[in-house]
Amino acid sequence: MEITIIHKQSDAIHFLVEGVDVAFANALRRTMLTRLPAMAIDEVIVIENTSVMYDEMLAHRLGLIPLITKLDDYNLPQECDCEGKGCSLCQCTLTLEKEAGDQETVVYSRDLSSQDPKVVPASGEIPIVKLAPHQRLIVEAYARLGTGAENAKFQPVATVAYKYVPVVSVDKTKCDRCGACVEACPKKILKLDGDKVSTQNTLDCSMCEACVQECESGAITIDSKKDSFLFKVESSGALPPDEIVERAADILKERVREALEFAGSL
Repeated sequence: MEITIIHKQSDAIHFLVEGVDVAFANALRRTMLTRLPAMAIDEVIVIENTSVMYDEMLAHRLGLIPLITKLDDYNLPQECDCEGKGCSLCQCTLTLEKEAGDQETVVYSRDLSSQDPKVVPASGEIPIVKLAPHQRLIVEAYARLGTGAENAKFQPVATVAYKYVPVVSVDKTKCDRCGACVEACPKKILKLDGDKVSTQNTLDCSMCEACVQECESGAITIDSKKDSFLFKVESSGALPPDEIVERAADILKERVREALEFAGSL
């Protein structure tokens, strides 16, 4: 198996995996979605709320705020010595107290105060509720680790997808170099250089076959490599995108090891 990083940002990573089958690619994707833990607010105590938003809706909005996660600092509740009852090793407390003055005030995620300076909202610009003049909000929230299999709010990824690596071929004997395929391609994969049609940036091809429909049959063919996949992973902000991939691979490796041990014991 070979991995090549195509593009990397603070919140996203694109990489190419070669030498694997679709079962592995899908297992890695689903592991990122459902098995990799992340922190999220799971319990909210509303001490005072004079805003127009119901307590239940307020708690729901708080739960959807991505929190920066330090996986090595916290235990999953079911693996903690407190048996999930809530302690400093598996739970983080966040508080929010905001009161509007004579004008409307918007409460943002940055107004949450965490007992652990490492566990804070990934973005401070997420609006929670608008307070009318002299309205007040006081809440105490408890965040914990969880997985996407339990609730989508625990997913550390905003988007994770993969596609086959496209292979675009031009048959020079059938191509009349009219340029229609170049104009039809929405991704600008084809280009006309003098009297020759060539390809560029083929990884961007969406395999829509718009170019194929514009040309004589067989002039352009689009196929895919069956053992290569292009991944796109976007982080919610809970974890860096490269850590998401690495941790998910470790989890998948451990699950495979456990499956082999179980099969060997039969």
